[in-house]
Amino acid sequence: MRLHRNARLTPAGRLLLCQRVRQEAWTVAEAAEAAGCSERTAYKWLARFRDEGPDGLEDRSSRPHRICTTPAAWVRSIEHLRRLRMTGPQIAAALHMAASTVAVVLGRLGLNRLRLLDPPEPPNRYCRRHPGELIHVDVKKLGRFDRPGHRVRGRGPGRNRPYRKLGWEAIHVCVDDTTRLAYVEILDDERAETSIGFLERAMAWLAEHGVVVERVLTDNGTNYRSHLWADWCRVHGIRHLRTRPYRPQTNGKAERFIQTMLREWAYVASYPSSTVRAQALQPWVTRYNYRRPHGGLGSRTPMEQLALLNNLAGNHS
Repeated sequence: MRLHRNARLTPAGRLLLCQRVRQEAWTVAEAAEAAGCSERTAYKWLARFRDEGPDGLEDRSSRPHRICTTPAAWVRSIEHLRRLRMTGPQIAAALHMAASTVAVVLGRLGLNRLRLLDPPEPPNRYCRRHPGELIHVDVKKLGRFDRPGHRVRGRGPGRNRPYRKLGWEAIHVCVDDTTRLAYVEILDDERAETSIGFLERAMAWLAEHGVVVERVLTDNGTNYRSHLWADWCRVHGIRHLRTRPYRPQTNGKAERFIQTMLREWAYVASYPSSTVRAQALQPWVTRYNYRRPHGGLGSRTPMEQLALLNNLAGNHS
C-alpha cells in the first residue's frame, strides 16, 4: 500500500505516538501536538493499536466493502432504450431509476453521446491518377500583430494588455491532389478578385513544373460561389467542384495541409510581428515541397513524387 502524500504520520510515527501515550504516560493532546496531527487522528491510531496491534497502524484501502452494481437486465434495458434515441432523463423516467445511475451506465457503455449511436464513418481516401487532375484551394485567416500574444507569453497579471486591432491576413493555399505539391500566398482578403488572381499565379507556378490543372475543388465560400469565379473557370476550361455543405472532410487535403502549415510555420516560433512571420512562410513552403518527407507519399517529398509520376508516364508512353 502506498503511503498517502498528505499523511502526517508514517507507520513508524504512528507507533511512536501510541507508545508515548500508553508507555510513557503522555497525554493524547501532547502526543498529537508532537506528531503534528489532530487529537482526533491520535485517538484513531490509538484505537487501532489497541484492537489490532502494530498491524493496525498500516494504511488501508479506501475501497468500500460493498459496491452496488446495476443489474445486467437493467443495463440491457438502458442500452435498448438508448438505441431508440431516448435521452438519459427519459430512460430514467421510463425505468423509474435515478438519472445519475443512467448517466453512469451510458458512459460505461460508450453511449453517452447521441453521435456515438451511429456507426463510425469509414474513411474515404482517394488520390487522383496524374498531377493537375484536381487541385484543392482554400483560405485560412490569421490575425496581424505587432508583438507576441498569449499563445507564446501566456495569460496572467501584466500580460493582458489591450492589443491594437490590426486586421486579418488571408493565407491562400493550393495543393495538388496527386503529388501534394503546394503553392501559398499571403493576401489582404479573400474576395473573388483576389482568389482568382491567386489561382492564376498558382496555375502558372504549377505549369512551370509541368502540371496542367483540369479541376479545382473549393469550399462554399462566397468568393468561390461568385459569378466572377464561375465565369473565369468557364473561360479557362477549368471544372469547378465544391464540397458538400458542412463537410470540410471533402477538401481534406487542403485542410490537412493548413494544419501542418500552422503547426510547423505559424505557431512554431515566437515571431515579434506578423510581418516577420510572413517572411518565414516561403522558406517553409520550399522545405515542404523539396525536403520534407510526406507520410501520404511513402515518405517521399512532393517534388520526388512528381518526378516519379513523370518518369512512369514517360515509360508508358
